[in-house]
Amino acid sequence: MKYRPFGKSGREVSEIGFGAWAIGGGWGPQAEADSLAALRRALELGVNFIDTAAGYGNGKSERTIAEVLAGLDDPSAITVATKTPPTPGIWPPSPYCDMDERYPEKYLRENVAERMEMLRTDRIDILQLHTWTRAWNRDPRPFRTLRKLQEEGKIGLVGVSTPEHDQNAVIDLIRNGWIDSVQLIYNLFEQEPAAELLDTAAEHGVGVIVRVPFDEGSLTGKFTPETVFPEDDFRRNYFAGDRLERCIRRVDAIREDLRDSGYTLPQAALKFILAHPAVSVVIPGMRNALQAGLNCSVSELPDLPEPLLRRLRRHNWRRAFWYSGK
Repeated sequence: MKYRPFGKSGREVSEIGFGAWAIGGGWGPQAEADSLAALRRALELGVNFIDTAAGYGNGKSERTIAEVLAGLDDPSAITVATKTPPTPGIWPPSPYCDMDERYPEKYLRENVAERMEMLRTDRIDILQLHTWTRAWNRDPRPFRTLRKLQEEGKIGLVGVSTPEHDQNAVIDLIRNGWIDSVQLIYNLFEQEPAAELLDTAAEHGVGVIVRVPFDEGSLTGKFTPETVFPEDDFRRNYFAGDRLERCIRRVDAIREDLRDSGYTLPQAALKFILAHPAVSVVIPGMRNALQAGLNCSVSELPDLPEPLLRRLRRHNWRRAFWYSGK
């Protein structure tokens, strides 16, 4: 496993991290034994960065992580990033949402205390607001609260997870020093962060966590037109209508570019992300020990050759309002 600096924090993190959404639920049936085996195997293979959230199974993901870390000789060697959501309402927040209603100080303090309880810790390594709107950038009061909690020793680093449709909304937060880390979507289809967001984070020493490396599974190449998602799998809506069919066509085009390259599609998907020097860690989901082994092994593979990297950039897909329509 290779390691990278996490911004200017002084932390060194494994470039492959553990995305812990699926072990909390929301991705169809998930056996507890598989979740525990996946996380333990990832840690054995050198992973020292785990990303979770309050909303991943209403704390289930965090509790599973706490159980596994309790069995380690030195749990403090593992960096755990979690997320606090806004109070119930529109997601992501609209321009008309009041930040003092969606992220009030009392709520933030109570939620951070709950995150500490779930993770069995008295200090959260990285606390991220789970979503944001650029409407709040002029006076981002929720981050004033998080900085207070940081000064009180309850939070190590302060971060934000980008809103899907307006990832550049957080650029002003980076430039004005409000955050220490940013979690964003960057993959073979979603390449817009390479225009400005990634470089801005690097310039300001902000750690970069990359989520959705496989586009919720399409970039693993395992889906077919006959794929049907369980009722409790959020991808049932994500790939609704003709979206799955369109993804499969584009995935097939990527496969052609990878022919005779020596890389599988999932390997290339991760290596493409890691090719950008601003990236600190990429967090693929790992639902069992086999997936953990396959994902972690990518770190030791050779970097993508520049000609192949250039070809893969052609697959940038500006889907715009993917979540609400075609």
